[in-house]
Amino acid sequence: MNSDTIFQLLQQSFRVGVGFTAYVLETLQDSQKRNQTLSELQQEIAKKTEEWAKKGEITEKEAREFVDQWLNSQSSSKNPQESSESTKTKADVGQEIQQLTEKIITLREELEDLRDKKKS
Repeated sequence: MNSDTIFQLLQQSFRVGVGFTAYVLETLQDSQKRNQTLSELQQEIAKKTEEWAKKGEITEKEAREFVDQWLNSQSSSKNPQESSESTKTKADVGQEIQQLTEKIITLREELEDLRDKKKS
């Protein structure tokens, strides 16, 4: 990286910082602009929350299908001599699934809390 590029990057970073600071000050001083900005932020947060919730739902389904397929393949290829090892692995996988399910439940509750806060 040459020194001109570094200088331009620093200069642009400085300008972004100054521009952002000026924007924030203007927004704070003008109540109408402040209200508009807050409204836009709330709309953007609501949009992103909905987008993330949909993505989380799809990911949850895909993960569940993957685990089900993996468990089915493990049980169909089970060797009688390896029965105790497979059972141990299944127990570990079951425990991991339970932990992941609890995390998903917690994330859903947090998402609902965020939606409730946004509405009020």
